[in-house]
Amino acid sequence: MQPKSVWQAMARPGFLVSSWPWRAVGYLVSGVVVGSLVFLLVVLLAVAGGGLASVLVGLPLLAALALTGLPVGRVERLRLRIVDAEPVPDPHRVPVEPGLRAWVVVRIRERATWRELGYVVLFAGVLWPLDALVVVFGLIVPLSLVATPSLMAAVGGGREAKVLKVWTVTDWPTAFGCSVGGVVLLALGAYVLGVAAGARAGLTRLLIAARDVGLGERVVELALSRGRLVDAFEAERRRIERDLHDGAQQRLVALTVTLGVARLDAPPGPLADQLAKAQEQAGSALAELRELIHGIHPQVLTDYGLEAAVADAADRTAVPVDVGLDLPGRLPRAVESAAYFVVCEALTNVDRHSGATRAEVGGGHRDGLLLVEVRDDGCGGADPARGSGLTGLADRVSVLDGRLSLSSPPGGPTSLRVEIPCEWDQLTDRGRPSA
Repeated sequence: MQPKSVWQAMARPGFLVSSWPWRAVGYLVSGVVVGSLVFLLVVLLAVAGGGLASVLVGLPLLAALALTGLPVGRVERLRLRIVDAEPVPDPHRVPVEPGLRAWVVVRIRERATWRELGYVVLFAGVLWPLDALVVVFGLIVPLSLVATPSLMAAVGGGREAKVLKVWTVTDWPTAFGCSVGGVVLLALGAYVLGVAAGARAGLTRLLIAARDVGLGERVVELALSRGRLVDAFEAERRRIERDLHDGAQQRLVALTVTLGVARLDAPPGPLADQLAKAQEQAGSALAELRELIHGIHPQVLTDYGLEAAVADAADRTAVPVDVGLDLPGRLPRAVESAAYFVVCEALTNVDRHSGATRAEVGGGHRDGLLLVEVRDDGCGGADPARGSGLTGLADRVSVLDGRLSLSSPPGGPTSLRVEIPCEWDQLTDRGRPSA
């Protein structure tokens, strides 16, 4: 298997005769070229932007300076492929909305943009001079020693040669000795260049490559899919409620009326008794169906929102319930539905298990959260693990990034609190009842 990076290549015996030493040289030399250009660009933008900031002309230049990491980061990710074939994912997100303003806003809010700006400062001030230093001592010095005999013959007329302009060689044995030493240093320098290029590439990858981009994309997709599932679930609930309301319920009403008419027309006797019994059973089925429809998705929640639906649930509770829910408008359907069914389950538990004489439902929208709290003065001791139905509701609230907490010490009181994130700009005016 072919090595994918300079580190892997150096661990193999054929490193010196492979292309990897020259790839390391190419990476470092190109770093010197790019780094010097970045240095000039940063200095130019900083000086011009700072000097003209007082007349506002320099502000766009300073903004451009803050975003210099973007093109430099792109170039550096491409340069990494010289010594590291491992893909380097782009850490930047694609803006949801088109246009320059949306693009700038997204880039300014990204941590990757500021990491790249830090890399630009480090690159322009420190890294490219180090690249140049490594190239000089790892390549230029050994090549100069290797070329000593050639310099002596071509430039010094066979009498002398200047080695690195600091040492004069005046005889051929010394010149060839320098050449042999240069070959040895060139072999060692190849490893020095490889180590420097590998370390340099590792630092670059750390600073400007995406961090856990695959995991981040999966988390985002998971969050989106959870939202889609919640919306699809609510849509299916409303469809079932509508079908039952407009279909099966109307048929049961018609059946009850038909049985009533038949009962009036039938003479007294066993037939009339059977028709009365059938009408009573149809009426019971109709009542159960209406209760089932209300449990699936109450029409009052769809038409009038969470406040009205909670008030309706409180009216149907045997224990007196005070409602103090204050909302500025309609909430997203999934949020309303989750909060409503948590309140209904809590009030059902108050009716069945608490022994309370009074309950209270309060809350509102504050600091980006929908807060709903149900309290009662009952005996306490509620435990979701014993089948209170709250565990499934807690899972449903967590899908919306919310939290359900329960406080129910023995002897009471019991307090159930729901917090669901819901920003103000998510509030909608859907308060008009449906026809």
